Amino acid sequence: MNAENIAIREKLKKKLPPARFEHTLGVCYMSVALAMRWGADIHKAELAGLLHDCAKQWKSSEIVAVCDEKGVRLREEERRTPSVVHQTLGAWMAEHTYGVKDQEVLSAIACHTTGRPGMSTLDKIVYLADFIEPDRKMLDCMDAIRREAFVDLDGAVLMELENVLGYLRSTGAPVDSKTRETYEDFLRLREERRNHG
Repeated sequence: MNAENIAIREKLKKKLPPARFEHTLGVCYMSVALAMRWGADIHKAELAGLLHDCAKQWKSSEIVAVCDEKGVRLREEERRTPSVVHQTLGAWMAEHTYGVKDQEVLSAIACHTTGRPGMSTLDKIVYLADFIEPDRKMLDCMDAIRREAFVDLDGAVLMELENVLGYLRSTGAPVDSKTRETYEDFLRLREERRNHG
């Protein structure tokens, strides 16, 4: 870990609840592992993993008000599903509080919960790392997605999207349109690969 990332880690340790900080370290570790596997920039993966939940110092119920206070623009849909807003506020904080200027890193933070159509390799890495980090509560599909993440990155993201959508449907929770659009994008990619491969 370079000096800049160590300094950010120490700031996060003071701001985040202990369990959230441990999760952050797990996502950072997994982001670096996946970056090594898929040829992404290790330091960018480490930084995005460290900062992905930097806005989780606030509860979901408070986070929209924090965005309004700081002038962070939200989609109307985000206001109705505050559980995803930490990614938007997190990207803003990474830039304005932690001094991150790298657009790839900011993008990975900004879509680590919902995904987005046209995800970069770094986006996919942080999206998956958030779910498969070592201390995540074990779910039925976890082992399969962990294995797939090192074999077929797009396939693993699609598996995770299917898992998320299934969970949201089963609980009756609202589905952010970005998640639906991301899922459709990955289905299209899979079809293209089958047709050309």
